[in-house]
Amino acid sequence: MPNNITQFLLLGFPDFQFWHYGLFGIFLTMYLLTIAGNITIVSIVRHDDSLHTPMYFFISNLSFIEIMFTTVTVPKILALVIGYSKSISFHSCLIQFYFFFSLGSTECCLLAAMSYDRYIAVCNPLHYSSIMNRSVCLYIVLACWVEGIFITSIHTFCIANLKFCGKNTIHHFFCDLSPLLKLSCENTSVIEFLNFLTACVIVLCSFSLTLFSYIRIIMTVLAIPSSTGKRKTFSTCASHLIVVLMFFGTVAFVYVRPRVSTDFEANMFISMLFIVVTPALNPFIYSLRNKEVKYAIKKLIRNSRLLYRQMS
Repeated sequence: MPNNITQFLLLGFPDFQFWHYGLFGIFLTMYLLTIAGNITIVSIVRHDDSLHTPMYFFISNLSFIEIMFTTVTVPKILALVIGYSKSISFHSCLIQFYFFFSLGSTECCLLAAMSYDRYIAVCNPLHYSSIMNRSVCLYIVLACWVEGIFITSIHTFCIANLKFCGKNTIHHFFCDLSPLLKLSCENTSVIEFLNFLTACVIVLCSFSLTLFSYIRIIMTVLAIPSSTGKRKTFSTCASHLIVVLMFFGTVAFVYVRPRVSTDFEANMFISMLFIVVTPALNPFIYSLRNKEVKYAIKKLIRNSRLLYRQMS
């Protein structure tokens, strides 16, 4: 190991110790909603043939990512809030760092892919089935995962080879990049520039593609003569766009910077939005309000009851 630190201490939320039970209840509720909602989506998409479409294929992958993304951080946050454990080993910190950023990068690319899928469906419906065929969807999802795994491996390797000395308190509730680099006693300017470059490529390019897709969708919707069709499509696009803007906006605020931020309190607050809030909203925004999903859930419950009666 290139340093004499074997574990870190996560500072957590020192200014909210008096409200720790309230924070624990909020975070636990949001986490359970995230897990329950996304597991429901993954299950019904897998078992219902009517949902075997490109859109729900992407949504189920997003749900799987959200389950893993929140599980990487939220259980440790819950332990911090109630004062159970503030320490995290050096290797566990690296593992958390790797999975957090690889899953986050994959989600950025997948959100862009989902917006492109909707763009093709709305703006080029006659060629949708030929453009977004099964092979193309598989390649797109695979590319999203490979990008996240490869890029984050480079960052993790750089962090692992830094020398840490002196203080070992991470001013955050998880092993984030900025507080980790501030604890190093080496020059981290190269890593900071690498982070800024990759964040620009991943976050800004993904957001640009997403925004372009929704702009084209809105322009197409405006040409629809039916006011009912306009309202329905606008309602769907608006809810999607709000969640996308919140996710990309908060991620860009924290990570798309030429130098790492030292405003750890602001970073912690903003991070809570894309770690806890957005994953809990995504199942309801993207799927659980759709008629197809509601029908699939009712059918799954009905089949489960029939099976239970037959077994009993």
